[in-house]
Amino acid sequence: MTDNVWTRWPSREALSRRGVSGARRALGWCGRLFAAGMLLWTTFTGGRLPMWGAMAAAAGVLVCAVAGWAFHRTTLHHRLLPSVCLLAGLLGLALVGHLAGLRIPALVLWCACAVVAMERLPLAAAVPAAGVGLGAYAAVNNDAWLTTLATTVGIALAGYVLRLDAEARGGALRLLAQERAARVAEAESAALAERTRIARDIHDVLAHSLSAQLVHLEAARLLIESGAERDRILERVVAARGMAREGLAETRQALSALRGEMSPLEDFLSELVATADRADVTVSGESKPLPAEASQAVRRVAQEAMTNVRKHAPGAKVSIRLEYAEHQVMLDVRDSGGSPGELTGTGAGYGLLGMRERAELLGGSLEAGPGEEGFVVTLKVPV
Repeated sequence: MTDNVWTRWPSREALSRRGVSGARRALGWCGRLFAAGMLLWTTFTGGRLPMWGAMAAAAGVLVCAVAGWAFHRTTLHHRLLPSVCLLAGLLGLALVGHLAGLRIPALVLWCACAVVAMERLPLAAAVPAAGVGLGAYAAVNNDAWLTTLATTVGIALAGYVLRLDAEARGGALRLLAQERAARVAEAESAALAERTRIARDIHDVLAHSLSAQLVHLEAARLLIESGAERDRILERVVAARGMAREGLAETRQALSALRGEMSPLEDFLSELVATADRADVTVSGESKPLPAEASQAVRRVAQEAMTNVRKHAPGAKVSIRLEYAEHQVMLDVRDSGGSPGELTGTGAGYGLLGMRERAELLGGSLEAGPGEEGFVVTLKVPV
């Protein structure tokens, strides 16, 4: 729907005093008080008014003040009919004042009505109202016609300039409010993303630790059911206890990483393969610090891959290669394959799926599948 400039009200931000500086407000009030003082001076000096006339003039000034305040309120709420009626009343009071011999106050009131009409009303109502006020001013003014014309045009332009200035201020206030709302939304989004990242990191740590413990505990259960020797069962239980300790340490490490106290990635991978019998780590490219989320993704994929090797190819040789490129980091985990372990069917199978989702959130990719000998997991993350 096209916005009609003739029927459009000035915005409420423009009609209110919001955004007006203290100095400008003080200057405006000084101007109003000076004008009111001059009007009162010209009205009540000279001794031309009898007592009842002075009282009537005082009442008229009070009525004008109340009507002006009411006009400000009705225009602020975009109520056209009451605003036009109040403005018509003020124009009528100016006419009464002129007929009563108060020429100067009448001229000032007509000019003031024209200015506020141009400033606060829709142009379809402002132009006729300003025309009435300035027409009355021009009709009773005793100056030369050229001077009167220049004065009326100047007053009309002054009212329109005040309107444009108020609209500009209102537009600035709306933009400021939108910017503040956008900042609040951005902060809420960043907080939500951070909470999601923290939840994902803690979940990945616990999922890895608990799934590893489940591997050994399930093995212990199978050994008990098959009547295996006590030492073999105890070995699995001790391994599960060790994984619980490792999980606690990894949880602490994840919390430290969230605080920005993350250990180097190469050291983490070396510690990860230290507990495996046949595993090695190779690092190529120029090592560089990675963003926290990229570093966490590499760590979690390496952990998940090692857990899968223990479950599906126990005893297999594992080769971990970490490669730093200019715009990405790549992790490649390969195992030599082997006979399926006792716990091949354990777990929900969501580990690599979760890692793939983590990589895609970072704009990277994760590929997992059979290789030449065993199983290959390849992670690529942009940095």
